[in-house]
Amino acid sequence: MPRRVLVTGGAGYIGSHCCKALARAGAEVVVYDNLSRGHADAVKWGPLVEGDLRDRVTLEAALRAHRIEAVIHFAALAYVGESVGAPETYYDNNLGGMIALLEAMEAVGVGRIVFSSSCATYGTPAQLPITEDMVQAPINPYGRTKLACEWMLRDAAVAHGIEFAALRYFNAAGADPEGEIGERHDPETHLIPLALMAASGEAGPLRIFGTDYPTPDGTCIRDYIHVDDLAEAHLRALDHLAAGRGSVALNLGTGRGSSVREVIAAVERVTGRPVPVIAEARRAGDPAELTADPSKARETLGFAARYTDLDQIVAHAAPWFGHARALAG
Repeated sequence: MPRRVLVTGGAGYIGSHCCKALARAGAEVVVYDNLSRGHADAVKWGPLVEGDLRDRVTLEAALRAHRIEAVIHFAALAYVGESVGAPETYYDNNLGGMIALLEAMEAVGVGRIVFSSSCATYGTPAQLPITEDMVQAPINPYGRTKLACEWMLRDAAVAHGIEFAALRYFNAAGADPEGEIGERHDPETHLIPLALMAASGEAGPLRIFGTDYPTPDGTCIRDYIHVDDLAEAHLRALDHLAAGRGSVALNLGTGRGSSVREVIAAVERVTGRPVPVIAEARRAGDPAELTADPSKARETLGFAARYTDLDQIVAHAAPWFGHARALAG
């Protein structure tokens, strides 16, 4: 494990959970975040350098001042719908940030990076489960920026010897089991939080986009992976790179899909409250099912998700959503 790690976007949802895991493993953590979508109070395990990732001068100074040995890169805009309406903003932020980060790393001599990629790089898969060797054909600007960042990493590896791990997440969910940090997005777009908010009365009825998919109950199926498991996978990826085992691109999922209606049922079991719903038409570009083949991450990193029970994932998430805090006890 590298001793000193810079975590870009470390004030955000997955980034803050990763910082806790790093600190617990004995690493010195430095968070680099502009706080546009993160939270300063989620930075608990090391100093915060406040800055935009596209600001190479501030970024390079942080790498030098803290004698950083490796980077975990989360910082990005990450709303699919927003990316469709504002593609220029997504390309400027996500690609511009990666360019500045790679340039700063090269200038300082930091040669290892773990990148927060996405299953959105696959687009609509031709078959399931999704394996890493399948065609990457993203269908929205967000997914395209993540794929372009993977291309940059591959080219930087050839040009400058940078070693990288590109981790393609499926659906991040849940929260710190110890309750120190959780999921806070504004606006909130993730299904489990929205269902919890609907159950508590904090928000209106949950909108189900499509009830006529070719799935057992007609709703979309997704692979939900606990945020603590994602954090653990990042640590293992750092160890993999530190051991000189080479660059990798890996899926992070459980291999098990849950439908929208199954998520709703889990929320109702955990909270003891009904989830009011409104059925609406399908959204353009929503595949019927996205599930990972997680075997390569298991073989390469020795990683397998620990939290695979949907009710447990929901129970860990529940305390972070208004009145659901009381419902979850």
